[in-house]
Amino acid sequence: MSNLSAGQQKYLLMHRRHKRIVRISRILILLSFLFIWEFTANVGIIDSFIFSSPSKIALCFWEMLLDKSIFLHLGVTLYETILSFLLVIAISILVAVALWFSSKLSEILDPYLVVLNSLPKSALAPLLIVWLGATKTTIIVAGMSVAIFGSILSLYTSFTTVDPGKIKLIYTLGGNQFHALSKVVLPSSIPAIISNMKVNIGLCLVGVIIGEFLAARDGLGYLIIYSSQVFKMDWLLMSIVLLCIMAMLLYSLISLLEKWCRHRF
Repeated sequence: MSNLSAGQQKYLLMHRRHKRIVRISRILILLSFLFIWEFTANVGIIDSFIFSSPSKIALCFWEMLLDKSIFLHLGVTLYETILSFLLVIAISILVAVALWFSSKLSEILDPYLVVLNSLPKSALAPLLIVWLGATKTTIIVAGMSVAIFGSILSLYTSFTTVDPGKIKLIYTLGGNQFHALSKVVLPSSIPAIISNMKVNIGLCLVGVIIGEFLAARDGLGYLIIYSSQVFKMDWLLMSIVLLCIMAMLLYSLISLLEKWCRHRF
């Protein structure tokens, strides 16, 4: 710090103060929302049976924590989401590489990928149940179906927009298409792959929940649909809160991977 000029020190202090203000403001907004929600539910401004309250949701979570049932639902949804996410990333990269290797293949498949990507994926879930049965495989495939086609198109676009001068240099030095892919295309596309992962983790979670709505006997999606049917609003809102927390944690893990990749590459 002593080696920095007065202007640099002032900028760093302002930057730290800005980040502190943003962090505190976020916490205050959340606490204010929870306080208003709890207060209005307790005094009868809103119906606590329909809207529940933070204290009731916390009590519901604590009860399910004591009987350990919440771990089953969390574990199932987390397993299905991570597996569908990993499959989406692996298959997307492989297909995008195949399309990059063969421009003819990409021209043939392009309209099909666009149509499949624009298709409402919730419409596929009942069909998947008929084809695959009400199993975890169906839910994982439902999670994949939401993200995979958009992921392929995004990665292929990233591969084709890599600096052509670098690829030409590889060919000039005697390299082939495989060398261009491994030495230029994939390394240059790491930011796009990480960005794609950030989007896909949320999409896979959405797809898994859609699948659990229709074909599950456990998981947070099952808990949501069951609690809505028996009017247990505490369970329903608790499940939604847990989904939000799960999505934030998974996104944070990918953000950490992004930071590691920046330092590594």
